[in-house]
Amino acid sequence: MRLQVLVAAVNAEPRELAEKMNLRTDALIVNQCDRHDYEEWERDGRKIKCLSMPERGVGLSRNTALMRSEGDICLFSDEDIRLEDDYEEKVLGAFEKNPDTDVILFNLEIDPSRATYHNDTCHRVRWYNYGRYGLVAAAVRREAVIRGNISFSLLFGGGARYSNGEDSLFLHDCLKKGLHLYAETVNIGREILRESTWFQGYHEKFFYDRGVLYAYLYGPMAELWTLRYLLVKKKTVCGKVPFSKAWENMRRGIREGRDIRGRRQQ
Repeated sequence: MRLQVLVAAVNAEPRELAEKMNLRTDALIVNQCDRHDYEEWERDGRKIKCLSMPERGVGLSRNTALMRSEGDICLFSDEDIRLEDDYEEKVLGAFEKNPDTDVILFNLEIDPSRATYHNDTCHRVRWYNYGRYGLVAAAVRREAVIRGNISFSLLFGGGARYSNGEDSLFLHDCLKKGLHLYAETVNIGREILRESTWFQGYHEKFFYDRGVLYAYLYGPMAELWTLRYLLVKKKTVCGKVPFSKAWENMRRGIREGRDIRGRRQQ
């Protein structure tokens, strides 16, 4: 199997980024900047490609990379991740160990204040727990994703109308299309701390956007999952915005999400 890393970046110097991320396999970087450009070079005998474009949105970047990918296994990554020297062996080894799996979610060394999940056990990812995972350390069988006609939402994520959620929607669609998802305890890299390009705190728009997302993810169960989220995360997320206001904003977002989905289905 051939591994290719798909990188979403903003205003990066491509060759410097390849060094900083420790890219040791084939890779395709989609660089959001102020120009259209393409370059290709070899690093340690592996082919690195970079497509620069002025369009914005992490979902658009990942779709662009996925449509132009060539690897049997594609590893999603971001510019603030430094991969371990042996990440290729770890990723391909996990797929060889799990031949029926289409998506594997790996561990990264993340600052505790920003960590959303850590796999302490190897297990299947299913409908009841997929929402906690991101794709910054996820690898997919390219053929399974292409065959399922699965792509990233352009409504959600950095640079889009609603600030986050494109990863959860992608995993949602993978499950809907019957792909097998798996969580792996192997660590493949670490985060390089920097200021987030999309997260500006737990303000009212954050909760509103999450409400829209929950309408897409959970349908008629959106209010129940909203209440669960706020109760579990209350100490973390309800500092500037009180619980009652966060609940109100998420419910408003749910109503908008349902309205958007209803118009799409007409």
